[in-house]
Amino acid sequence: MMHAHTPNARGDWHALVNHLLSVARLSSRNALPFGSADVAYLAGLWHDLGKVSPGFQSYLLACANGRQAQSVPHAAPGAAYAYKSLRRFGDDLWPEVVLPILGHHAGLHEVGNAAAQLSTRHDQALLAAMVSLANELPPGSRPAAPLEGTRRELRLRMIFSALVDADYIDTERHFDPAKARARGEWTRLSELWRILRPDQLRVMWNGRACGAVNRVRRQVYRACVRSATLSPGVFRLTVPTGGGKTRSGLAFALRHAVAHAAHNFRRIIVALPYTSIIDQTAGEYRDIFGDRLVLEHHSQVDADGDEQDEQQLRHRLASENWDHPLIVTTTVQLLESLFHNKPSRCRKLHRVARSIIILDEVQTLPPELLEPTLDVLRELKENYGVTLVFSTATQPAFDKTPYLKHFRADDIREIVREPERFFLQDNIRRVEYQAIRWEQDLDDLADEVSSPNTQQVMIVFNTRRAALDMFDRLRARNAQGLYHLSTLLCGAHRKRILDEIERRLDRADPKPVRLVSTQVVEAGVDLDFPMVYRAMGPLDRIVQAAGRCNREGLRPNKGRVIVFDFEDNRSPPGAYRIGADDARILLQRNEPERLHEPALHTEYFQCLFRDVDLDSKGVQPYRRDLNYPEVARRYKLIEDTLTVVVETYDNGEGGRRLDA
Repeated sequence: MMHAHTPNARGDWHALVNHLLSVARLSSRNALPFGSADVAYLAGLWHDLGKVSPGFQSYLLACANGRQAQSVPHAAPGAAYAYKSLRRFGDDLWPEVVLPILGHHAGLHEVGNAAAQLSTRHDQALLAAMVSLANELPPGSRPAAPLEGTRRELRLRMIFSALVDADYIDTERHFDPAKARARGEWTRLSELWRILRPDQLRVMWNGRACGAVNRVRRQVYRACVRSATLSPGVFRLTVPTGGGKTRSGLAFALRHAVAHAAHNFRRIIVALPYTSIIDQTAGEYRDIFGDRLVLEHHSQVDADGDEQDEQQLRHRLASENWDHPLIVTTTVQLLESLFHNKPSRCRKLHRVARSIIILDEVQTLPPELLEPTLDVLRELKENYGVTLVFSTATQPAFDKTPYLKHFRADDIREIVREPERFFLQDNIRRVEYQAIRWEQDLDDLADEVSSPNTQQVMIVFNTRRAALDMFDRLRARNAQGLYHLSTLLCGAHRKRILDEIERRLDRADPKPVRLVSTQVVEAGVDLDFPMVYRAMGPLDRIVQAAGRCNREGLRPNKGRVIVFDFEDNRSPPGAYRIGADDARILLQRNEPERLHEPALHTEYFQCLFRDVDLDSKGVQPYRRDLNYPEVARRYKLIEDTLTVVVETYDNGEGGRRLDA
């Protein structure tokens, strides 16, 4: 008998035929939601045929007996068998099966290199053994005609995901059946809706839910529930900052899943741009549903360790393949995985099919990657049963510019009809934009901010250097309640500072707080200052900074937002700098109060998309060429340009973990 894996704790070998059949069934089931069950079945059926090699079987036996042995590659022989078998149907039908098999351990290859590698394999004895074993297995279906261009590139990656997850799951069942049993069996989305609805009603009508801002939140929530019955597709949730889109967006998604039960939505994925705001969003969802039903998945979540209860174990397992009904993750984690080639990153991708994706603060998508990003998002909507929600106060003009052709004007529907009314009514405006200071002297600004008359204020700069320079100026003036925030602070440190600032901003017991920050505070961070200064930068960043001013609308006077420019006001290179230049031009010919108007945001994004190369990394040609390693290298939302420094924080906990 041929074996797939060494004996488990019970002493049972993992029979190769059983493994192939099980992976084929699991892979087929994984690919069913996007119509590729037959191809995925064939990939699963053949993925480990190379393990019939006498060398590999000897390797397993040596491992089982505790002897040192050299590993014997098996993916390439199995892929060579698949390549030879499928070439007889045509030169273009093999990649959907062969590339996933070849890369199910190391990652997806470039199609030309794969063909060159596999066409030169001539181990006739091994080939005959694989033919013999394959004849014992059920016959697979002939692959259908492939898709074209980038549609094919994504479909193949999804099949790869279905195979990789199936292989991991069946291997886990063999070696750790207890862990395998801990997977799955989550609450349905309809049950989550039954929990959210009464909780939302309680929040909307409690004694503190008064004022103009809370009236807006109630109207937004009702609009989300009404619009949820619209057919699946692409939506905008355009709500002023502080308008309750965290809860209302989730209400739309859950009600949408219930209203379209036949569509079989399987999960909700909420993607946010910064880890600094994920804790806040995930925490709000946990307050509603409890810890068990919210999966928080990003780089700073620690789910490892030996001492874990069942709930921690289930969350760690779910983070591997997103087998969970409600996922809160980063935009980086979601989008880079959709362009990656490594098994660990792609394993979860098949779970994206039949999901509702909320892209929060969607304006933060890098313009220089918009062409490939929107291409994939449109494909998820059209062929993977995905509903997309673009959520922000400053909507990018994806469908209102000739420079992007992925979504037409009638493709994207507004969840909240006529959202302009929430931005333009003076009685619900929380802030006033002051006259722009075009030639601000920074010493004068430091004197103003450190004055006893300015006790609570936030100043936002475009660069860490400028922020630290102002921090030093204020410290030299003995400014009270002085804080600094940037992405260089670790997550725990940022959270501690934000908690301290929030306590000092308490309107019942206010204390001095002067925060000097980079743009890290501009998306989703729940701060409520009476005054905000924002260095001239991209227009959407200015509006987001204003969202930290009089956020609840409960202060006796409107918040004051002051945009200023200064002599050495530098911006990060690329799209950010272009956006700052476009905003400067727009604000030179428009009154600052127009920053309230969505029409100005649309004009800004039209200018930005005109001025930026929307595929500056050249991702799309490599996608069409099925060059998966190069696509993964080029599609980076965060460039790998920082030197990694390991430092301890929180009483040396980091050091203790490194020493363990």
